[in-house]
Amino acid sequence: MGTLSVNQNKLQKRLRRLAGEAVTDFNMIEDGDKVMVCLSGGKDSYTMLDVLLYLQKVAPIKFEIVAVNMDQKQPGFPEHVLPEYLKSIGVEYHIIEKDTYSVVKEKIPEGKTTCSLCSRLRRGTLYTFADQIGATKMALGHHRDDIVETFFLNMFYGGTLKAMPPKLLSDDGRNVVIRPLAYCSEADIEAYARLKEFPIIPCNLCGSQENLQRQVVKEMLQEWERKSPGRTEIMFRALQNVVPSQLADRNLFDFTSLRIDSQATPRFIDVMSL
Repeated sequence: MGTLSVNQNKLQKRLRRLAGEAVTDFNMIEDGDKVMVCLSGGKDSYTMLDVLLYLQKVAPIKFEIVAVNMDQKQPGFPEHVLPEYLKSIGVEYHIIEKDTYSVVKEKIPEGKTTCSLCSRLRRGTLYTFADQIGATKMALGHHRDDIVETFFLNMFYGGTLKAMPPKLLSDDGRNVVIRPLAYCSEADIEAYARLKEFPIIPCNLCGSQENLQRQVVKEMLQEWERKSPGRTEIMFRALQNVVPSQLADRNLFDFTSLRIDSQATPRFIDVMSL
């Protein structure tokens, strides 16, 4: 790739700056960390690795990066692509071979969504492997749009107000998951992936499924963004400005103890005493 144009340079700087801000804001990476970067072969994980390699060079702390891909034995999966790419850029890597594809196809009826089971199996395997290689942080490539989509998915279909936090401690306390692209937009990541000409590997297991709940939500948010540019950014900021007293979760706010404050300053002036 030759010299970047002005707009391309701005794009690269923006992604690096936003990722750096997210890493700093949530203290994602600390001195001496071993960061396991989970690569799927998609635009998001390639961009995340690229940005983290840059931050590794300029950060005032020292940390290791090791790339990990899980080969789920999908038919036609190009096994050579990621190893060749990672060797070309000099990054240490591991390929985990585990046939979760057969498990998913066996358990999920034809035509039903496979994403939930597939992601659980993949996540469990990656958690275990991170433990085995002594990784202190596990980096996933979810971006700002993923986080907002997940919020609406949970609200519409799960009845909960939750999304994907930029930093997460696993339930058993043995893994810390980080999402360095939490502040980055999908549009920027798509443009950067094209610019860098990453060797994208499509997901043939779930990527071809139509009418997924996530796709419905994605299209809804894209339509909102077209009508009101900047709305996705505003919704993401809302996730950072939660006011428990203005919701209805009794576990987050003590509504039962609310009483009139007899010591509060009167709101109205006593006209008769003037």
